[in-house]
Amino acid sequence: MGSALVYINGEYCEEGTAKISVFDHGFLYGDGVFESIRCYNGTVFGLQEHMERLFESAKLINLKISGTPENMVDLVCETIRRTDLRDAYVRLVISRGIGDLGMDPKKCPEPTVVIIVQEAEPMYGDLYDKGIRVITTGIRRIAIDAIDVRAKTLNYLNNILAKIQANTAGCEEALMLNHLGYVCEGTGDNVFIVKNGVVLTPPAESGALKGITRRFIFALSKKLNIVCNEKNMTLIDVYASDEAFMTGTLAEIVPVVEVDGREIGDGKPGGITKRLMAEFVESREAYGIAAYNEKR
Repeated sequence: MGSALVYINGEYCEEGTAKISVFDHGFLYGDGVFESIRCYNGTVFGLQEHMERLFESAKLINLKISGTPENMVDLVCETIRRTDLRDAYVRLVISRGIGDLGMDPKKCPEPTVVIIVQEAEPMYGDLYDKGIRVITTGIRRIAIDAIDVRAKTLNYLNNILAKIQANTAGCEEALMLNHLGYVCEGTGDNVFIVKNGVVLTPPAESGALKGITRRFIFALSKKLNIVCNEKNMTLIDVYASDEAFMTGTLAEIVPVVEVDGREIGDGKPGGITKRLMAEFVESREAYGIAAYNEKR
């Protein structure tokens, strides 16, 4: 993977020289919001939807972003163009900015805006053909009455603790439940199951992120005449499913073939999952904004 290009508050630099202050409240307190974004062949997947969610997340934590979503779209595209990459991974981070060692956000006069663009690689390597193994973590998803996890904030320790359990178990991902025992999501992915030809995913109100790729699955399912619904589900629904898969900006669509040592279906990626994966590759460039001038 080549060197990343980094934008920080109006300046562009290589990753080796990219720096923020140790007094930045994103570093000190995880006070900020972010989006993970993919660019396919010069088209930025779901960029408008990412910007809408970014500004909604900022509204939750009362973080005032300078400019409009349209301004941020142009800034992301400009940063991509400066790399000449057609396929890229983009991380957009907006923190509260530089303050003092106290946590008072009033001490931070201006947000810090960071955009990182680097070459994209498949998150799960060759496992898209084989499927991944998942465990259920003992780490519960943060309750929605504590902080609404539908917002993408820099507070990801809850997910990281769950990922540590997956790593310790030798699995690729972990399934997180809420305080009522309902399935929420993976550590960084939305979760879907297939039962009797119907695609099901937990509702956002259960504690699942409103993923951009998750939203695209609903559109693809409609296009393929596959029923796709939201439904509260417990582990028995997952164990007894015919197929399962996870989705995310980096994960894209990855089949799940084992959960807690139990085979899902026949232990191989299922037919509906593979149809959605194929359609995703065919349709993803139409679900975005062109970054390069000749396509804009």
